[in-house]
Amino acid sequence: MTAPFLKGPSDPTVQPVPASVVDKVDAADTTLSNPKRAVVALGSNLGNRLETLQGAIDALEDTPGVRIKAVSPVYETEPWGVEPGSQPAYFNAVVVLKTTLPPSSLLERAHAVEEAFHRVRDEHWGPRTLDVDIVSYADVISDDPQLTLPHPRAHERAFVLAPWHDLDPEAQLPGRGPVAGLLDSVTREGVAPRTDLELRLPE
Repeated sequence: MTAPFLKGPSDPTVQPVPASVVDKVDAADTTLSNPKRAVVALGSNLGNRLETLQGAIDALEDTPGVRIKAVSPVYETEPWGVEPGSQPAYFNAVVVLKTTLPPSSLLERAHAVEEAFHRVRDEHWGPRTLDVDIVSYADVISDDPQLTLPHPRAHERAFVLAPWHDLDPEAQLPGRGPVAGLLDSVTREGVAPRTDLELRLPE
């Protein structure tokens, strides 16, 4: 059962998208005219991790101008950049979506979904209820400090590359090349598939 999302003016998952953007994507949403393909990585190591990831997928699907097209298998991952055993393990997954939102609005939505699940940003590499990271957006390559595309560390993270490769063996990371080749060049130590768990596409 996924976490409920309350509708109304207090809903933190809808506030960051400006009304002008909502109007624009609502107009295009019936056909998703000229949508862009984006890859989004999800991670959670606090609370009910699987329920949180499913709730994030459902919240993204509820966004005007966003349609989830594919959901990867779940991986369990030792935390990155911290002392072994100092944090709970992560559940990680990757979703592919089509969107008429520009990258900046998709990022705002990602942050809003994190906040809806009480994400706290008070510690670098700290534990968190939810991470929502844009890995790539179409073929965009940008060094904008607000949103670097593709994600600047995606090419070295097996917990992103492995589920993405499961989802799309022919996937390409813009500016870096085939995901399959990138995955071969990194260690999978501490990154294990959880074949007993499953995330579903939103209905």
